[in-house]
Amino acid sequence: MSTTLITAVALFGVFFILLFAGVPISVSIAIATFVAALFLLPVDSSLLVTSQQIITGIDSFVLVALVFFMMAGSIMNNGGIAQRLINLAKLIAGRMSGSLAHTNVLGNMLFGSISGSAIASAATMGKIMGPQQKKEGYDPAYSAAVNIASAPTGQVIPPSGIPIIYSLLSGGTSIGALFIAGYVPGILMALLVLIVAYILAKKHNYPVSDPVQWKEAFKIILEAIPSLLLIVVVIGGIAAGIFTATEGAAVAVLYALLLSLIYRSLSIQDIPVILKETVVFSGMILLLVGASTAMSWVMTFAEIPQTITSALLSMSDNYFVIMLMIAGLLLLVGIFMDVAPALLVFTPILYPVATELGVDPVHFGMVMTMGLAIGVTTPPIGTVLFIGSSVSGVSIEKIVKPLFIFYIPLVVGLLLVTFIPEISLWLPRLLGVMD
Repeated sequence: MSTTLITAVALFGVFFILLFAGVPISVSIAIATFVAALFLLPVDSSLLVTSQQIITGIDSFVLVALVFFMMAGSIMNNGGIAQRLINLAKLIAGRMSGSLAHTNVLGNMLFGSISGSAIASAATMGKIMGPQQKKEGYDPAYSAAVNIASAPTGQVIPPSGIPIIYSLLSGGTSIGALFIAGYVPGILMALLVLIVAYILAKKHNYPVSDPVQWKEAFKIILEAIPSLLLIVVVIGGIAAGIFTATEGAAVAVLYALLLSLIYRSLSIQDIPVILKETVVFSGMILLLVGASTAMSWVMTFAEIPQTITSALLSMSDNYFVIMLMIAGLLLLVGIFMDVAPALLVFTPILYPVATELGVDPVHFGMVMTMGLAIGVTTPPIGTVLFIGSSVSGVSIEKIVKPLFIFYIPLVVGLLLVTFIPEISLWLPRLLGVMD
């Protein structure tokens, strides 16, 4: 066998064996990388190169933005903004059948985009909306399925840490362009889920919320505006060139703190919790980035991405066939891996294939993000699936049946974004953040 094949078998074989044995994913990547490097370099050089690449991977100023956005999201999660956004979502969806389910979808989209976490969004919305829907006679399994299916929209709509990681892995794709590109695909995902939720709500005759007086509606909008302005300030500032993505992340932290003070929902006791969450999650992500950088170096040195690119293109040089295969692979990978580690492992493999086909890096970033984000809702290890089941008190076995229907709009959304690049690209071009 060739060195490339031997290295690939060692790399991915050891990685998946360790992963399914329960070893932390960052440790699995690092060990697999070292083992694979042994087929390319002497033992002492393998250890040295692996260590150096891990350090090189996290020695990037871009990653400061990731840490700050995580801190801003943690402040928002602890800052009491969820109920205000839910009230706004209920106001928007209130006159449709099954309005509480639609409120859940819109609430996930709004809160998820601000917090940057599908897990936090599903947990928060499930705790607040689940009891209300149960009281109104909704099937708890249906309510949980709606919550789980709509939670990933927040990972696509900015600000989110996923575009920052992708930018680093794809050779410096504009973070600002990736942020702006996420709006239409994320909103599209939410709208498609809403359509299916509405059809099911009409079928089961779920109720419509009581009408809201205009004075109360005005108050709800007024209370929600400061939270929504975070997106305008941060993304607008980046798009207008007022500050960079890293500076925008720092602005997000400052704005989140000021907003929490205005709402009087953040106490001194919350600050250690926020700092701890930021340090823990940042440490996890940075270790993943470092280990994945070492893995990418080994794959490049062994010419694994080039070999995979040639193999795929030898099967077909048709754009639609290759992109369909990539979309299917992303859905499959998402079943077994969370978004961030899957992005770190598979971007170096699939990105060369996409560039060979002439796919725009920003467009491909959206395809990667959406394809992998769907995976957090799927068994057997979907994190959002487990969180949604936990907060609803409904077993996964009961949720899977109604949830299966919602995979249809999610997959349709992925295919639309995959094969219609302008869904991702027209807004960044309109705002002048990319050519």
